[in-house]
Amino acid sequence: MSKAPVIILGSGASAAYGIPGMPALRARLLATPAPVDATDADSLAWDSFKEHLKTVDLETALTEFRLSETMTRHVVIATWEFLAPSDASVFEKLLEDRTLFPLTRLFRHLFASIHNSIDVVTPNYDLLAEYAADAGEICHYTGFGYGHLRLRTKESLPKIYLGKTVARTVNVWKVHGSFDWFRDKAGVVMALPGTGRRPADLEPVIVTPGIEKYRLTHDEPFLSIKQGADLALQSARAYFCVGYGFNDPHMQTKLVERCRAEPVPLVLITKEITPTAKAFLKSGQCKHYMALEESGTGCRLYSTTFPDGVDIPGQSLWSLDKFLTMVIT
Repeated sequence: MSKAPVIILGSGASAAYGIPGMPALRARLLATPAPVDATDADSLAWDSFKEHLKTVDLETALTEFRLSETMTRHVVIATWEFLAPSDASVFEKLLEDRTLFPLTRLFRHLFASIHNSIDVVTPNYDLLAEYAADAGEICHYTGFGYGHLRLRTKESLPKIYLGKTVARTVNVWKVHGSFDWFRDKAGVVMALPGTGRRPADLEPVIVTPGIEKYRLTHDEPFLSIKQGADLALQSARAYFCVGYGFNDPHMQTKLVERCRAEPVPLVLITKEITPTAKAFLKSGQCKHYMALEESGTGCRLYSTTFPDGVDIPGQSLWSLDKFLTMVIT
């Protein structure tokens, strides 16, 4: 942790707080009818898409089945309306308990050094990183300004000053969008206070799984956010991954390239390490790593020394809370 790692939050980091994952979203879309004003062609296409979705995962379905722009927007809105209320519920829990997030402890620990900024890179739409920063009385930056109608900033990394001192800031690079980003009828993208309800006539700015993320992320605000994320990943002195499955080549390319070129340390903690993550770690591309997942006896540790893993009985070090208790004195 002394290297102030870039923090990578995957869907597993959100699942711990009740944010539904892709399987639940897949089930929701299967139960979602076409819009009442859909054309006959779009209605037929939606039914065909759902038939295909019954046989594959959501990412595969949205990659293999090209929906019209209207129906893609339908997926975006259905996704937002299903997931965003869970994020709002987490915020309500935070109001009752400011110690809700172990991530707040991590931020405070990292800022106890000389560092005045931390980078978080995430494909998640939720605001858990922002909430964790707020709970620790730490500024956060997501590419937008401050206030109730937050527009995109013209500077890539504006600084906030407290007197003459630069404020500690968590830069949260949300490469697939955020629940609080919206586009108005004029095409202006803004960030609004989260309520768990979608403002009328505003379209959520999130990128759903599938082929669309490669097309839409060439537009703003995604282009600038991706550039910020790439810069953080390619200059990182270490990586700390929480609940990340290494299933997103669109986001992790710079990380993989950096690990291949230099012995950058990487730590992964997650409930279950995905086959993709295990394959990457065992491939030899990452020269210094430690990965922890839940096991029947406690947790299982994988590393360059123990590539096939070794059990650590009676410990739940795959959990961020328990891991921080061990490493932060």
